Amino acid sequence: MADRDPDTIKREIDEARDQLAVTVDKLAVRANPRRIADEVKAGIVGFVKKPAVTVTLAGVGAVVFVLFVRRVRNR
Repeated sequence: MADRDPDTIKREIDEARDQLAVTVDKLAVRANPRRIADEVKAGIVGFVKKPAVTVTLAGVGAVVFVLFVRRVRNR
């Protein structure tokens, strides 16, 4: 192994530390539970607002309502 200049070694260590700090910061942002929850919520709202999904959910809601009313009447 060749002898290296101490200043070069220090500079390389500083660069590696800076790169590690950037990586840790990126991971902290990506793993933020609030951000993840907001993204999931936005995805679900976007999906539900599609016309086909809205109509399907309305239909399912109507069927559940009818079944509930029938069950209450038959008691």
